[in-house]
Amino acid sequence: MLPKADLLKGVENREEMAQILDRAERAIKTWEVITTDFLSPAILAECETVFKGLTEVHLVAWGGYPQAERKRLGIAREEVPLEPENVEIAVLEIAGNFLFDTATHRDFLGSMLGTGIVREKTGDAIVLGERGAQVIVVPELVEFLEMNLTQVRSVPVKTQAIDIGELKVREPKRQEMTTVEASMRLDAIASAGFRVSRSKMVQMIETKDVRVNWKEVTQASHTVKPGDLIAIRGKGRLEVKDVAMTKKERYRVQMVRWV
Repeated sequence: MLPKADLLKGVENREEMAQILDRAERAIKTWEVITTDFLSPAILAECETVFKGLTEVHLVAWGGYPQAERKRLGIAREEVPLEPENVEIAVLEIAGNFLFDTATHRDFLGSMLGTGIVREKTGDAIVLGERGAQVIVVPELVEFLEMNLTQVRSVPVKTQAIDIGELKVREPKRQEMTTVEASMRLDAIASAGFRVSRSKMVQMIETKDVRVNWKEVTQASHTVKPGDLIAIRGKGRLEVKDVAMTKKERYRVQMVRWV
């Protein structure tokens, strides 16, 4: 048995982590590969910390492509081979003409959840502009969504399974940049890194579009520090690297952005 009480000390997502540890115990007992539902980046990061010291089991996370945000975990005894291929996923294409009624990531996700499914059964959604989107789900949802997901916003859509090799994922580009700011406030650093106005960034923070280390932050005055990862859906990710003080006591911040 795993020392769950000790492992859960200081964990923020206790309920979700307790369920994952239950699955780990099943993997130990059955010698099978046990999979979770799709997990958020915050929970995936906690899993890495919690399982780091365990020698009985090992993990693999897979969400359909290497830079996927939401992934399923495969859990197995240390002696059992474990590869991404052991974590089953399916890909759906949601095709329609969105030329005159543009749909966002939230629109596609909202239409999927509107069929009665829960968020944990869905992975990433890749919006393809006027052509629709591709979404990653657990395999058992494929037939249900093919039958029930027929409209997004005002647009009729056809939902059908496609091969994972048809995923239209673009490799993120890496950009290094430096900014000099009066403070390490989130709105200041993020507006410089994502190249949007300070007022627009404040608005995105207040509407819960900005995450720091995969956690929602709604205070523009939140202080960021070296090593922090700032993510905005649709705009990529920004990592705060080195920070140094200038002679005028301002912050020179080196950052890396992936878009």
